This record gives sequence, C-alpha cells and structure tokens, in this order.
Amino acid sequence: MIVGLLSDTHGHFDAAKAGVERLLAGGAQVLIHCGDVGGTAIVDLLVGDVPAYFIFGNNDWDRDELATYAGRVGVHCLGVASEVPLDDKLAFVLHGDDLNLKRRALADDRYAYLFQGHTHQRQDAMMGPVRVINPGALYRAAVKTVALLDTSSGTLQSIVVPVAPRQLR
Repeated sequence: MIVGLLSDTHGHFDAAKAGVERLLAGGAQVLIHCGDVGGTAIVDLLVGDVPAYFIFGNNDWDRDELATYAGRVGVHCLGVASEVPLDDKLAFVLHGDDLNLKRRALADDRYAYLFQGHTHQRQDAMMGPVRVINPGALYRAAVKTVALLDTSSGTLQSIVVPVAPRQLR
C-alpha cells in the first residue's frame, strides 16, 4: 500500500494543494494528515478517490467544526490520535505534541509505524520496533515536504513541494 503523508498545513491552501497533488501523482492509495490542518479548505483537498484521514494538531482550534465538516465530505477525522490499519500493518497517528501519548504508542508492540507532525522537520527513525515517520511540514519550514511510504517494500520517499512566493499587488 502506498501511504501519502502530510502535516502542518496550518490552513495554507496553496502549499497543501501542491502537496496533495504530488502525493496523488506519486500513487498514494490513502492520505493521512498528521495535524495542524488549519481549516475546512484543507479538508476539501483531502476529498477524492482515495480514503483520507486526519488528526487534530495543537493549532486546530475549532475541532467540532472540522470534525463535522469532514464527516459531511467523506474525510475521516480521527480526533487527537488513532490507529489506522494499512494492509497487514498497523499505524498509530498523532500530532506529536503529547509526549506521554507518543511514549505509550511506542511501547505498544502492535504498531509497525507511528506517523506524526508537530516539529515541522522530516524524520524517519526506528524507536524500538516502531518506525517513526514525520513527513515534514507545508508551513513554517525552510523546505516544504510531504512523504510517500510503500508499506510493502518499506521505501519512504520525501517529496519537496515547491511553493511560489505570493506576489504583492
């Protein structure tokens, strides 16, 4: 399964749109947003032909609105954290700002993956038996990135998302 990962869009539509387009062009069969979505316009970008999930980040203030809207448009809101089955593997998705929750998930030997955001920095590291992946950020990052994970081969591809600077009018 090809998993498209993105995080920390903070409502920045152009960067999020470019990131989702690259993930889908790369063959993503599922999209997972690791928090700090930033608004319903970003949820709209997740609507499409592949299942899409998101969790809340520490800057997602209107959670009820986001969750309700996501339900109406067919995107799965997972709250602050949740597990997601990926073929024969299980991933735990959280934003990364709750270190106690992260520690508990890392101690649970059911998870092959832990997907997170929050730091705005790419990460691919083994923590015990769990592979921790942060796709990077599409806001407040010198290099904006998303990631594609092939769960069959274990290959992780970090994709740089070029975003044109806004023109002053």
